[in-house]
Order: sequence, then structure tokens, then C-alpha cells
Amino acid sequence: MKYSSPEKCGVSTAAIKKYVNHLNRSALSTHSVIIAKGDNIIFEKYWKPFNRDFLHRMYSVTKSFVALGIGFLVDEGRVSLDDPISKYFPEECSRVTNENIKNQTVRHMLQMRSAFPKNYPSWFETSPEDRVLDYFTNNSGSLYPSGTMFKYDSTGSFVLGALVERVAGKKLTDYLYEKFLAKLGVEGAYMLECPGGHSWSDSALLMRPIDLLKVGRFLLLGGKWEGEQLLSEAFVKEATSNLVSTSEYGFANDSAYGYGYLIWRQRENSFFFNGMGCQFCVMCPDKDMILVYNGDNQGNPLAKTKIIDGFFDMVYSEVSENPLPEYSGEPIPEDDLFYLKGDYASPLMDKINGKKYVFKDNYLGISEFTLTFDGDEGKFEYVKKSEKKIINFGLGKNVFEKFCEEGYSDKVGSKRCPGNRYNCASSAAALSPDDFMIRVQIIDKYFGNMSALFTFNDDIVTVQFRKCAEDFLGGYSGFAVGKAEN
Repeated sequence: MKYSSPEKCGVSTAAIKKYVNHLNRSALSTHSVIIAKGDNIIFEKYWKPFNRDFLHRMYSVTKSFVALGIGFLVDEGRVSLDDPISKYFPEECSRVTNENIKNQTVRHMLQMRSAFPKNYPSWFETSPEDRVLDYFTNNSGSLYPSGTMFKYDSTGSFVLGALVERVAGKKLTDYLYEKFLAKLGVEGAYMLECPGGHSWSDSALLMRPIDLLKVGRFLLLGGKWEGEQLLSEAFVKEATSNLVSTSEYGFANDSAYGYGYLIWRQRENSFFFNGMGCQFCVMCPDKDMILVYNGDNQGNPLAKTKIIDGFFDMVYSEVSENPLPEYSGEPIPEDDLFYLKGDYASPLMDKINGKKYVFKDNYLGISEFTLTFDGDEGKFEYVKKSEKKIINFGLGKNVFEKFCEEGYSDKVGSKRCPGNRYNCASSAAALSPDDFMIRVQIIDKYFGNMSALFTFNDDIVTVQFRKCAEDFLGGYSGFAVGKAEN
């Protein structure tokens, strides 16, 4: 792929600028945006500190790569989509008594139509030593025949990834590099692992956004790259088609356009990879366009609509079949990672600066805290379960540091890693005359965010912590009531 001005490809820089402004005004935590038209990259932007070489966690985009792995095995004649999953896991299935699980096929699982129990326990809660074995042996609850209704099944996608590894005899990313990623020029992509030694194939691909764009282009070309058919066109067409309904109420929304093989459908006859926190690769065959968006908007229910509808309404809908006059306006400026907006010089901050507050017993385990301010930065010092901790934050900016909690997972999901600390960005602002908030964004192999809202009423303070993350920040959810120390 090569670089070109938007106008040479019939796209207005002004329209892209409008879209970027829309993302920023919507208070989205955007990390990068890339737009391509045909073989041309017409826009590429990273919100600092993110950059072109950052290996970004793609979350459930990983599932779509599992589907491609299955496709290559089908092409090789080593897997049939109509094989029961039990064929590939005979030992793990030896104790399965439910015929619905025994009979579910690879195709059923690719379409999220597996015999999946409604209340399947979270792996993060149960922490099994082997997630594949756990999938087949801990299926309590009601099961329905596979191949019937759509029900999002992350665990089944993980098992399909393990199937690729078992049949191919190598790690999933190694197999994908061998089959097509190396030929696309993808650099450094890998997956985290999970208990049992398997790749964390439903959630943990790390890849440069520019390389995700290449994979999107590969699919728009029907599995071809530089004239060579690497993956059968028939499989690509089927995998990206509307094979099963995902509509629950008949309303038009971002998740209601249907599903193929671990690939979602989207408006305007497009299809897309869809990962938690807003990891998107939207492929639009009708106008030969691709949008790649990466960020962390966990907890924001409007984010996906803002991002995808904004692209279609502001950029895609304005595309011309002919080149446009070159843009002569102000360039699209650089931007920093989202930081909390509000009042950075509130009288409240003078009132509480350096004052010590003591809490009653609470679920959070926080016994006391102090907020101090110095110019455009501040410090939240607190004692949590008898340990002193500090979060440094910016006012009108982010402060970047290692988060004060250690021992979170590293290369193996849900396994504590003593001493490991995540990179984070922290900002704060007064939101009203009585309310002050700190927001922490985890920006590492794992993404997540946490907010702490302090409400002051004379000498009384109430603090509400909220967190959006998978298997960490668990000690930062709940509230506490305290009082200023005399």
C-alpha cells in the first residue's frame, strides 16, 4: 500500500478534519485513526503518546484472525467446517454427556451458534488451569441445539483458536505468519497466552494498526495479495457475508447487521472486525474504503455509534468518483490522548488542597487520603489496605507513569505477575463547585480505565470509584464516606 492525498482519491481532507473534530468533541479516548481508499492510505493519525510502531491490543478483533486460521486449514483440507468440534478434542470431550456440545460443528462455532450455556462462568472468576478442558467439562446450565440461534460466545472462539494450533502443530500467530501475515509485511504481531499454554485467541492479539489495515485490504481483495491468491476467495466471501441474524429487537444499531465467520456485518454493505474498547477495522467494498480505529472507550455506550456512524456520515457519504481539488486549508493538528475536561482552577481545589480525610471502614479498603495541587499537576495520596499509594495526575493534561498497583497479569492472562505494573495516563478536573474527579487510563498490553469522583460537603467527603477493565482494577469499584481530619 502507498500514501496519497485524500483529494487524489476523491475524499475531502475537510471531511476527514470534521470527523476528527467530531471524535475529539465526543470525549472519546482515541489512540489512532487510519483511512484508506483502494491501495492508498489517505489519512493516518496517532494521538500522543501512541505512534505507528505501538503494538496495540486488539481484543476481540483476535477472533476474526482465528476465522482466517480456520479458513487456511480448510483450504489445506485439514479441517471441514461441518466436522463436530469433538473430532479435534476427543480426550477433552470424553466426559461430555450433552449431545448438543458433542454435535456442535466448527461452522456453528464460527457463526456464534454454539450450544453455549446462558450463564457460563467467567474464566477470570474461576481461573481454570486449562481453558480448553474447562470449556468441555464445566458446561453447567441449560444448553440448546447448536446451529440455531446467535449468542456471542467468546469461549468458543478461544477453542477454535486452540483447534488451529492443534491441527497446525504450532502457535496461532506462527501459523498465520506462515500463511499470509509475512507476505503482507506485518511486523511484530503476537498473542498473549492463557492458562493451559494456549494462545489467548479470543482476545489478545497485539498488532500495529497499520498492519491491521493491511489485513483489511487483504480481505477486500478476496484473500489475494500482490496478485497471489493466499486464501480462497470462496471462504473470504462466505466469512464476510450475513450468515446469521444478530438483531434482537429489530432496531438499527451497530450490532444488528448480521454475522459471518467471527466477522461482523455493518451498514452500507460493509463488514468489520470488532474489539472491546473500540478496536475496529471497517471494510467497505462498495467504495473500496477501510477505516481502522483504535482506542479505549470501555464504559462508554455511545462510543461505537459515534465512531462508525461518524465515519459513514461525514467521510464515506462525501466520497467522489473523481479526484478533488487539493486541500489548501489549515492542516489537521496533532492531538494528545484524551484527558478529563473541566475546571482546573476551581476554588474547591484551594479548599481541599493538602487536607487529610479519614474514611470509615469500607469495601475499597481505603482508610485515608490527601489531594495536593501544584500548578498544572496534582497528587492523590491514599492508604489502601495499609499500603500507601500515589496517583499523580495532570490538570488540563495527562501525567504518564506506572500505575501504583503491582502484580497484574502480563504475558499470561489471569495469572498474577509479581512486580508487574501497567503504564497509565492520569488526569483530573473539578466538575462542579463540589465535585472533583480523577481519571486513570491503563495503556499497556491491557487497556482499562478507572474514575474516582470526590463529592465534598463541608468536612464530609463521599468518593465513588468506577472501573472498566477485564481482570484488573478490581479494588477500584465502590464508594466510601469520610471526614476531614481536624
